[in-house]
Amino acid sequence: MSVAEALEAALDPAPIAVGLFERGEDRCEVFAHYTAPPPRQVLLELIAEIAGGEGLGPLHIETIPPADWVTLSQAKRGKVAAGRFLIHGSHDRGSVPRGLLAIEIDAGQAFGTAHHASTRGCLLALDAILKRRRPREIIDLGTGTGILAIAAAKTLRRSLVASDSDKIAVATAKENARKNGVGPLVFALAADGFAHRRLRSKKADLLFANLLERALYALAPAFARHVARGGTAILSGLTPSQTRGIEARIRAHGFILKKRIIFDGWVTLVIVRRSSRPAED
Repeated sequence: MSVAEALEAALDPAPIAVGLFERGEDRCEVFAHYTAPPPRQVLLELIAEIAGGEGLGPLHIETIPPADWVTLSQAKRGKVAAGRFLIHGSHDRGSVPRGLLAIEIDAGQAFGTAHHASTRGCLLALDAILKRRRPREIIDLGTGTGILAIAAAKTLRRSLVASDSDKIAVATAKENARKNGVGPLVFALAADGFAHRRLRSKKADLLFANLLERALYALAPAFARHVARGGTAILSGLTPSQTRGIEARIRAHGFILKKRIIFDGWVTLVIVRRSSRPAED
């Protein structure tokens, strides 16, 4: 993951896209696309520095012919089940089995198709929560494609707020909500954290935050202000080595850890805000 982040942040050479795929047993594959052939030695030195002695596979640099890569990648993506939810692309629309709640999400410029373990972990956590109760106030922070907001809206049939700092993600979430029949229920907006008038005074019974470690750490005090007492937050986007610091941080702000979901090298935390004493802000 750190190699992918370093490649994405590099200015020379600057990639136009970076991605990561888990290959099982603590192995992963990182790819980066460039408009011109990148200097091999520069990439090797950058990757070696970030890896810090960890085992590295070979570096391949090849020219990719022009193609509609979004369409091609969607055709290779299968359906993903997570509890009662089944996530599929438009190419699988006619082959969805009965008995599961189907959500149609195509790959695009925003994060979240359930093929990533952090998104799937959030859906599994949501499924478990819905077996016990039905939250009324819901916030999806960093919504990406809107998949978590759509899943909650389709099962609860309640309106909710979904936010993202990326305007492309907000537009994508709105369109996906419309395609899945919950457009009027998902209010998608552009915001950094809770910095929007629709969020500043809102108290959630259920909060999604599928972000990265740095963002989760920084937002911990805001979680304490925006999750109602006794309310639940589902946090994801963490590797196992990152969870200890985040768990200590959220405990310091009035939360109790209820569950860890570890899936394909990613961790989802289900936490509950204490109802007996004030949270530390």
